[in-house]
Order: sequence, then C-alpha cells, then structure tokens
Amino acid sequence: MLVDMHLHECTHSLDSFINLDQIVSVAKERGLDAVCITDHDSMGLRDYAAEYSRKVGFPIFVGIEFFSLQGDITAWGIDSYPDHRVSAQEFIDHVNKAKGFCVSCHPFRNNNRGLEDNLRHVKGLHGVEVLNGSTDMEACRTALRYAREYGFKTIGASDAHVEKQIGKYVTWLPEKVETLPDFIAQLHACDPKPAIWNGIGYDIWSEV
Repeated sequence: MLVDMHLHECTHSLDSFINLDQIVSVAKERGLDAVCITDHDSMGLRDYAAEYSRKVGFPIFVGIEFFSLQGDITAWGIDSYPDHRVSAQEFIDHVNKAKGFCVSCHPFRNNNRGLEDNLRHVKGLHGVEVLNGSTDMEACRTALRYAREYGFKTIGASDAHVEKQIGKYVTWLPEKVETLPDFIAQLHACDPKPAIWNGIGYDIWSEV
C-alpha cells in the first residue's frame, strides 16, 4: 500500500493551492492507495473528506499538522487538539492517550518549524518524516540518521501545497487498509518504508 501521509487542502490550509478533487485525481494517476489530509492546526475537512471518500471509493485519512512550541507534528486518531500552542511532549502525550499515531514533520528543514534536536528528548513519538517533499535531501538524511539512532519509524510524505508536489514522496505499508483505525493500527504494527516517485512508479528509498 502506498500513502502520501502529508498533504494540505486549500479549504483549511490557506497556503495550499490544491483541492480534494485535485489531490485524489493525481493520487490515483500515480497509483497511490490512499492519501492523508494534514492541514495546519485543523481537522475541519474531516466530515467532507469522509463523504467524498465514500463517493469516489478512495481512502482519505484526515489528521492534523499541529504546530507545537518545538515544531510541527502530524497526528491521526485524535478527536480534538489544543486550541493554543503547547509543547511537543504535551501534544504527543495527547495523541498517545487517544491511541493515535504521531510523526515529526521535516524535523531539520530550515524554517524553524521542525523538532530538530528535540527528537533526542521527546517520549512517545512514533515516526519521523525522513523524506519530505519540501525539504532538501541533506536535511532528509539528517532526519534518517536520527530515526535510526532513536528507533523512530521512517515516513515519506510530499507535504504538497501545489499539484505538482502530490505524491513526490510517499510511505509504503505492507497491507491495504480502508479505514482510519486500520491505518493507525498498521502504522503501529509494521515497518513502514519511505518511497520516491521515479516518473512512472515508486522506489523504496535505497538509503533506508
């Protein structure tokens, strides 16, 4: 199963230029099996995405990209989120209390929104974006080194805000799932692999 785990839709991410129709259309063209909508500090698309997913028969898993005091974290499986910025650890604890799944986004991108060295100290974080479509490869390799050292699951994601970025990097999972609970369960249970679009299909990142 191939999933783009970090996408922004224009309704609730004001810096995005892509809507759900475009996201799903490109995802299908590239052979993806599901997408994740992780808008900035919002899960407002959840109801519409669920309806749209049923209509088109394509899994859409709505999470959130939460801007903690130490940096951005994507998460799935929570019904609510803090209405103000809190520490990364407090948000991670909130996700774990709900039995969700959370990932450090672009931890070493040079935009002051990554956890960076805080990866050494947080407890209960599940994964790290070792491939992020808006992050240079040097920073991605640094994220991979930290993931290996601290035992985080390795995640690939486009972080797309424009159509051409959709599906640039994705995550491979061993089994296809169609519901959010099954998606979260598989993320916890398996060893996900980051993959790269090569123009005609996907290759598991050889450096993992």
